[in-house]
Amino acid sequence: MESSPMLTLEHVGKTYANGTVALQDFNLVVEPGTITSLVGPSGCGKSTVLRIISGLGDLNTGRMYWGDHRPSHRLAYVFQEAALMPWATVMDNVRLPLKLAGVPKRPSMELVSEAIAQVGLEGFERVYPRELSGGMKMRVSIARALVTRPNILLMDEPFGALDEMTRSKLNQDLLTLQHQRQLTILFVTHSIYEAVYLAHRVVVMAAKPGRVVAEIEIDSPHPRDPDYRTSAQFNRYCRDVSHCLSEAMGESLVPSL
Repeated sequence: MESSPMLTLEHVGKTYANGTVALQDFNLVVEPGTITSLVGPSGCGKSTVLRIISGLGDLNTGRMYWGDHRPSHRLAYVFQEAALMPWATVMDNVRLPLKLAGVPKRPSMELVSEAIAQVGLEGFERVYPRELSGGMKMRVSIARALVTRPNILLMDEPFGALDEMTRSKLNQDLLTLQHQRQLTILFVTHSIYEAVYLAHRVVVMAAKPGRVVAEIEIDSPHPRDPDYRTSAQFNRYCRDVSHCLSEAMGESLVPSL
């Protein structure tokens, strides 16, 4: 028996007060236990989609509904910036969602320790953000999102500002984490390569107005290992996504592979 979708958006439209049409007739189905990548040019509404799903923004037309996996407080958001409290240790930054939810300190510590271990930061619990690299700060941000044990994780270009080696390592760690916990992840990125490497399905968007122009199933074993990045199959999927983007934008984006 097939499981129902985690989340469905149907014919969603979003227009801002200044008249800018961010989304028009936007449709998306998110399956449980999968990674869905949203890729597209700047201004196509990728972050707007995440804000609507999280409740930080509203829609003007269409509808959004959950399947049998209504997340309530089990939805977490990882932003482009780590946005850590500089005066708080790694442990206290990770514990913040539980503190805001009124969970007493003692019972929350097991969840905090679990989340810190899952992102590979054991031994850094009492370190302050100023002592961490950019990649480590993002690991803290991810641990903070995981501490509530969410069943859907929204990630808005979390690795975009990192160097290529750190980004590659965090991609690999995210795949391992998703596989271990069977997380549902909606991942926004500008990188075609990152989208294909991480996702079970890549949703290609176009701008003005933001809309879906293609959905590409990445029919490759998951989770993936680094060798997949040099495979013919990976290159083919990257070209497919690039072709869809170039058609939507009316220009050539197809990389030389």
